[in-house]
Amino acid sequence: MSLKFSFFETLFFFFYRILFKHFRNSKSLHRAVSNNYSKFQRYNSLAHRSDLSNQILIFDVEGALLKSSSLFPYFMLVAFEAGGLFRAFILLVSYPFICLVGEEMGLKIMVMICFFAIKQDNFRSGTAVLPKFFLENVGLEIYEVVKRGGKKVGVSNIPKVMIDSFLRDYLEIDVVVGRELKVFCGYFVGLMEERKKEKLVLQENNSDVIGITRFNKSLDGHKLFLQCKEIYMVRRTDKRSWQQLPRDKYPKPLIFHDGRLAFSPTVLATVAMFMWIPFGFILAIFRAVVALTIPFNISIPILIFSGLFLSVDQPNSSHSSPNPNSKHLLYVCNHRTLLDPLYLSFTLKKNFTAVTYSLSRMSEILAPIKTVRLTRNRDQDAKMMERLLKQGDLVVCPEGTTCREPYLLRFSPLFAEMSDNIVPVACNSHVTMFYGTTAGGLKCLDPLFFLLNPSPSYTVQLLDCVSGLSKCVNDEKSRFGVANHVQSELANALGFEPTKLTRRDKYQILAGNDGIACTSKKP
Repeated sequence: MSLKFSFFETLFFFFYRILFKHFRNSKSLHRAVSNNYSKFQRYNSLAHRSDLSNQILIFDVEGALLKSSSLFPYFMLVAFEAGGLFRAFILLVSYPFICLVGEEMGLKIMVMICFFAIKQDNFRSGTAVLPKFFLENVGLEIYEVVKRGGKKVGVSNIPKVMIDSFLRDYLEIDVVVGRELKVFCGYFVGLMEERKKEKLVLQENNSDVIGITRFNKSLDGHKLFLQCKEIYMVRRTDKRSWQQLPRDKYPKPLIFHDGRLAFSPTVLATVAMFMWIPFGFILAIFRAVVALTIPFNISIPILIFSGLFLSVDQPNSSHSSPNPNSKHLLYVCNHRTLLDPLYLSFTLKKNFTAVTYSLSRMSEILAPIKTVRLTRNRDQDAKMMERLLKQGDLVVCPEGTTCREPYLLRFSPLFAEMSDNIVPVACNSHVTMFYGTTAGGLKCLDPLFFLLNPSPSYTVQLLDCVSGLSKCVNDEKSRFGVANHVQSELANALGFEPTKLTRRDKYQILAGNDGIACTSKKP
């Protein structure tokens, strides 16, 4: 009997100490707020201040800038994109335990699961994957306040490699304070460095220092907030009323991003993904077999029944040739996925040849239409395309690489010299779970990931024919003019924005190379 009493007594005092400690911290914070009202204020009073351009703003990234303070989706992105499916599953099944051990310990566990044995030089999720999802979680109202600050300092509890690019490159934050990860022999060991004494030169022009953080959060973690003359507290009710930062408000447009996941992997969404993957893999194989082996008239209804959707817009018989002396057409598509030529083939219900700048060997073998790889040697590629056009219709994607966002990359003008009958084809795709493109992953899996989506869709629109410049090889201005004209026509049809960015720009941003060496290594 005494043993039982001792056990329950110990259990009681254990929980009493936890609750008392939490209550004491909460009470001390409220007491600090009440005793130092001039220092601790509500966030709402900050939005109406007009003197922020002379102030230094120190803000809590998770507690103040982001609408949702949950860190699980960002660590799941790191686990899935940098570590693979098994590591992501380990993080998911560990989440209930992570919720029980407290905020700091839970953070350390997620860091260990996601970063252990990841090579430091190969980690690009912080620059190529995470910025998109962070931007989609930024509150418009708080961002409007932060951007008016003179010097902006972002403070975070998560590893700096996860937030540095998002804050510096896309939100133009001056200083980023985050946790550093321990590295051994070039690999992350899954541990964070102990917090060093954070020092920041704040009185460089005798400016006042303003802090913005989450209400009811201890300031002991970041000593920078103790240097603030005023601290504004953001409540959960404030965050609920915030709007999502729209794309046109981004200081820097998000044109390129990588990674396979097309959704924010919250806990419930991640559970749904793992439940779908076994069935989706079987469905993807079925869709591929049907598309590769069955004639168009039979395969199209079956694929639609399986969840693949194709919308066709072909006004005024625009694919008809305006030049009766030309026998074959050159179809010029913007590039959304590797399946662009295949969907055009399904749209017109005929086979033709597709020329591409990069294609994995597996995709080349499995393609139901003829594919020819370009060499990036202008004279050789021109002769090859001329020969192929004499044999039949040809399709080319002059962007040279895919782009997920509503932008068009610069068009290579080579196609303008090949034919006097150019048919612009506007393609757009929509996925809900997985992207069918990648810059740093295995390109041979791109079609599989696209078909793995529950209901992927494609829109194909054939525009009016454009005259090319097959006779004017040396007229640089004219051939670039034709390429720019086709690009602008496709951009108008899709509602996209044309850019001067190239394939090399994309791979430099996402993979740290020019894309040629990267693709040559793919199977």
